[in-house]
Amino acid sequence: MADNIAELKESEARYKALFDRTILLICVVDFQGNFLDANEALLKLLGYTREEIPSLHLYTILDKDQLPIALKATGEVLKNGFLRNPVEIKLRKKNGHYVWVEAEASLIYRDETPYSILGIANDITERKKMEEALRTEKERFQTLTENAPFGMVMIDKDGTFKYINSKFKELFGYDLKDVPNGRTWFKKAYPVRSYRHRVFSTWIDDSKSFEPGEKIPRTFTVTCKDGTEKVIRFITEQLESGEYLMGTEDITLLKRAETEKADLEEQLRQSQRIEAVGRLAGGIAHDFNNLMMVIRGYSQLSLAEIKEGDKLRGNLEEIRKATERATDLTRQLLAFSRRQILEFKVLDLSNLIRDMERMLRRVIGEDIELVTYHAEDLGRVKTDPGQIEQVIMNLAVNARDSMPDGGKLIIETRNVELDEDYTRTHVGVKPGRYVMFSLSDTGVGMSPEVKEHIFEPFFTTKEISKGTGLGLSTVYGIVKQCGGNIWFYSELRKGTTFKVFLPRVDEPLEEIRESTVSKEIPSGRETILAVEDEDNVRKLTVQILKGQGYSVLEASHAEEAMKVVREQTGNGIHLLLTDVVMPGMSGHELANHLISLLPKIKVLFMSGYTDNAIVHHGVLEEGVNYIQKPFTVDALARKVREVLDR
Repeated sequence: MADNIAELKESEARYKALFDRTILLICVVDFQGNFLDANEALLKLLGYTREEIPSLHLYTILDKDQLPIALKATGEVLKNGFLRNPVEIKLRKKNGHYVWVEAEASLIYRDETPYSILGIANDITERKKMEEALRTEKERFQTLTENAPFGMVMIDKDGTFKYINSKFKELFGYDLKDVPNGRTWFKKAYPVRSYRHRVFSTWIDDSKSFEPGEKIPRTFTVTCKDGTEKVIRFITEQLESGEYLMGTEDITLLKRAETEKADLEEQLRQSQRIEAVGRLAGGIAHDFNNLMMVIRGYSQLSLAEIKEGDKLRGNLEEIRKATERATDLTRQLLAFSRRQILEFKVLDLSNLIRDMERMLRRVIGEDIELVTYHAEDLGRVKTDPGQIEQVIMNLAVNARDSMPDGGKLIIETRNVELDEDYTRTHVGVKPGRYVMFSLSDTGVGMSPEVKEHIFEPFFTTKEISKGTGLGLSTVYGIVKQCGGNIWFYSELRKGTTFKVFLPRVDEPLEEIRESTVSKEIPSGRETILAVEDEDNVRKLTVQILKGQGYSVLEASHAEEAMKVVREQTGNGIHLLLTDVVMPGMSGHELANHLISLLPKIKVLFMSGYTDNAIVHHGVLEEGVNYIQKPFTVDALARKVREVLDR
């Protein structure tokens, strides 16, 4: 008996030592929730002393929101004798702070009768804090990703899409059901096999070199769910877990803007290059005109005096023909450099093209079909009809040459509105109402290298001696001088389209009269004052006029001309023929002075280009008489007679 008592006391001592010294949190409560006992670990955690145990109750350490958890657990213990699964519950400490524990419970029996409940728990406060922090971070992450201005997708090691945000769905239209994994994404986002393989290979190469925290940007064109295409910048980062976080940003507009900027810069470079060449060409053409006029004029005068059959006549004919070709070249250079004199008329382009159709069919040949489409309500333009005819003819000839085996030439006219989107991508174009005419061929087209120089003078793809390279440069200059714009599109083996845009005007049509020229060269007996600072040009002009019977006075500049007028007695001066650009006083200023002295005097200006006072932006002032250098003997004689007879 004594031995049994000793063993019992020893057992109780071991239990007591284990009860008090274990790090587990242990308590014993009755079925009403009163504390019967608690170990040191639990008392220390809650801030109570052993003497306060009798005053402790579950209500003492549980808030109202935790009581249902405790009651449910108690019911399960009473029913089963223990808890099947631990429960997490929040306890209130004496100082009002809280701790979290994970608890298990079981019945304590006395004489095989349930007596109380034993609770054993672990302090999981730090774990709960970490879970709360993770939950908060997750919520913050979800908030950030859902409100991010770019698409985001989380991909696991196996390529499964674990998460995509709202912006991703908005960008592409796909959700997780549409693209559950990378394989499906590649097929839908990159439907073209060759492109998909290139993107996939890039992704594989990147994934092999990925290191945690490293970000690799890539740009690809993605096909969205609705079939549209977008240029997307992808930034992929490998996480420590081995997963991938991918950001997607739509840069379609940015890429389009970059392309437009590059196109505009190239257009500007070409425009500046053409402008520089144009200034040079204009200056050369002006000086060359005077030389050609002298050679051409004297050859014509010599031909008039040499009899048929004279061996020198053939030589002079060749000189005359050569000067005519040279004159045509200078005229084209002046057109390119926008230094021609234009005479504007309000006209209907459709009517002008209809009048040209018979001639165009002869030019392009029978093996090329000519098709025309004209807008019924076509607006009117104010331009030089002769120059526009030259534009159409030059473009038609180029189209013919691009179709050596035949084809189709389509000419179309219609009204267009050029908005700011169009003008933003085309240098020098202003928004507004235009009349457009286009010429489209089914020819060989142009390579990128050819397109880059297409409007430059003397640039040609034709064989030597089969083209001067001034056709399209002339077209460019005429269109620009008429206040319009020209645009072209061309692809190799698919053909070329040129579109010319001329500003639309709301003015009544003007009748275009064809001038009739008599074969007889007119003459006269009036007195003419010829003022020209170039000696050889002046001498030729005087000789031509005297040969037609006129009395001619001459001066090399305006001051000398005024002196001649003051000294002139007897017969008055009927006509002032003056160059416009001269040293000192200009021809325009001289004319104004003489008109104040001789109100009945007629004035005829002559010049080689448009940088002068009688034109504005290349357009001749209304009522001004003008003849452009280099002129022929016939042209000068007829123009002088025309002005005198008005």
